[in-house]
Parts: sequence; C-alpha cells; structure tokens
Amino acid sequence: MREILAGLPWWVKWVAVPIIALVVFGGLILSVLHFVVALLFKVLVFVALVGGLIYVVRKFMASSSSRSEW
Repeated sequence: MREILAGLPWWVKWVAVPIIALVVFGGLILSVLHFVVALLFKVLVFVALVGGLIYVVRKFMASSSSRSEW
C-alpha cells in the first residue's frame, strides 16, 4: 500500500482518498454515529429515571419513618 501511495501527489493522499472514503462509507459512518448518540441518550435517560426513583423512595422512607416516631 505504501508503494502505491508513494508515487502519488500529496493532494491525492490527503484530499481525494478521504473524500472517496466518506462517499463510500458515509452512510455506515452516519449509522454508527446515530447508534452511539441514541445509546448515550438512552443511558442518560435511564440514569436520570433511576436517580429520580431513588430520590423519591428515600424521601418517602424518611417521611414515613418520621411519622412512626409520633
């Protein structure tokens, strides 16, 4: 591969080849990027919901234990 690219001008190696790779694999790259972003969003929603549930349960347990002391 190095011998093939060695004789080519710089603009072919640094401009044309990456553009061709983006055209060929662009859909795949966007699909993977979309999957990663969607997965991170779902993880953040899960963490927020679990955190909210823990907060509500602790708040409820604290208020119920203070009532039992009366």
